Amino acid sequence: MGLFGTLTNRSVTTSNKSQEMPERLRRQLPARFEAIGEALVAGAEVHAACAVVGRDLARDGIDLSEALHGLRSTFDLVVRREPDFESTEALSVAWSDETLSFLHQVSCENPLTGLATLAHVRTRVAEVLRAAEESTTAVEHVLIVIDQPADLRDIAGMGRALAMARLADRARLVFAGSETIGEAGPSRLLVLAERSETLGNRVAVLRDLISGSTPIGDLPARVWIEGLPDNHAASVALLDELART
Repeated sequence: MGLFGTLTNRSVTTSNKSQEMPERLRRQLPARFEAIGEALVAGAEVHAACAVVGRDLARDGIDLSEALHGLRSTFDLVVRREPDFESTEALSVAWSDETLSFLHQVSCENPLTGLATLAHVRTRVAEVLRAAEESTTAVEHVLIVIDQPADLRDIAGMGRALAMARLADRARLVFAGSETIGEAGPSRLLVLAERSETLGNRVAVLRDLISGSTPIGDLPARVWIEGLPDNHAASVALLDELART
């Protein structure tokens, strides 16, 4: 039975490769699912199309339940079966990533890690520069950069978020005051702190706390201090560079 089913599926897939989607079938598909339907009809790779559709639906404000219902309807109409796991996963992950990206833009905090978003760090830096300009004093803030090994990027989304949250906990042990602790990328944290006589010692303590605590391998995290430029354009350029991890 399994062999017969496999041979039948192969036959259908082979014959579909040269077909175009009938207009009647296209009109029956859920809105925005045409790309997935076309991939199924052509016997082509469908997972990439599922990811594109997932992102588009999230941008349009379609909830995940409705998106999955549309995926199921599309598979049923075109190939008369349930969506495979990989297609469902591709759509769901893309929908989730796009939704989280939107939340990061409208919120000052990443809901997964509790860290300030890069947009919020930029706002805080602008406030610091504006205050220094108004008081005609030198900029008394710096950025402490905490850079995890590049291998951290290979961890799945939730695992990476948990690793960054643990790293942020260590940073908060040392910088527990009014400092802003945010993320510049998937494996890099920033701490906006005032320059002081104890800053060097605090950074050394932070480096000791996170030494050997990376979630993968034995590669150490790097910690260093970046001086904050005294003008807005230069500070924007610095943050852009630090965000390129």
